[in-house]
Amino acid sequence: MKKTRKERGWLKKTFKRAMDKELREHKSSFIVFYILRALVIVSLVRQIILDNYEGAFFCILTIVLLYVPSWVQVRLRIELPPPLEITILCFIFAAEILGEVNAFYVNVPHWDTMLHTINGFLAAAVGFSLVLLLNDNEKLTFDLSPFFLAMVAFCFSMTIGVLWEFFEFGMDWFFHTDMQRDTVINAIYSASLDPTRTNKVVAVKEIHDVVINGENLGLGGYLDIGLIDTMKDLLVNFVGAVVFSVAGYFYARSKGKKRAAALNFVPSKKNEDHDYLQQARENGPDLPEKRKKS
Repeated sequence: MKKTRKERGWLKKTFKRAMDKELREHKSSFIVFYILRALVIVSLVRQIILDNYEGAFFCILTIVLLYVPSWVQVRLRIELPPPLEITILCFIFAAEILGEVNAFYVNVPHWDTMLHTINGFLAAAVGFSLVLLLNDNEKLTFDLSPFFLAMVAFCFSMTIGVLWEFFEFGMDWFFHTDMQRDTVINAIYSASLDPTRTNKVVAVKEIHDVVINGENLGLGGYLDIGLIDTMKDLLVNFVGAVVFSVAGYFYARSKGKKRAAALNFVPSKKNEDHDYLQQARENGPDLPEKRKKS
């Protein structure tokens, strides 16, 4: 049934009240959220003053993304533990404001590697929790082995990592960005250089300079086109996924009795006391009369 304007307004107001309560539920994540948001606003003003509208776009995008954890908790009725929520907020800030706007990806060694490792860990936590949340459904409850839970978490994390690399490749290929960062190397091993066409690998070593159209690039070696960066990202994603999957395995094997620190990053289903959307709808202004009759 199509909603009226009053009904849509009522739904927006109740959702906004639920979001306000969600943001203030945990003091620690609430403080981190507002500190990061204030820093992003300062950065946004600075980018506008510098006429850097691309940087301003990333700042606006970051402000929107900072609300995503609370939106997910309210809309999907999922409880994110404060350590997980704080890590997600800091991850967003580190990737967008520090990484993109302030060029940490270029100027800070291994910044991208650190973020991909954290992403692997967090994605494994999400994969692990998805199975647990599904298993909480009375209609779908089934007995799962600890190894299966750990394997699902690991595979989910690696799938997210691969899909992200597909996205980076697509952006570089179609929009000529440089998300798959190039790497300077000093040797090439390729069968494409074999003049006999017999699939023999030809080595070109000690490359210290590359000249293109008579111009010296001055890089100190040959410029790889992103393969090494992609494989490094997948490798550190693998490390993060393994760390959480191992912790999840022992947690599941003990049936929740041995709670490893990594399990502080596992979302859970909200109970009635923390279902702020339902509370806002029940305790807020009445539903418009037309909807009541329907």
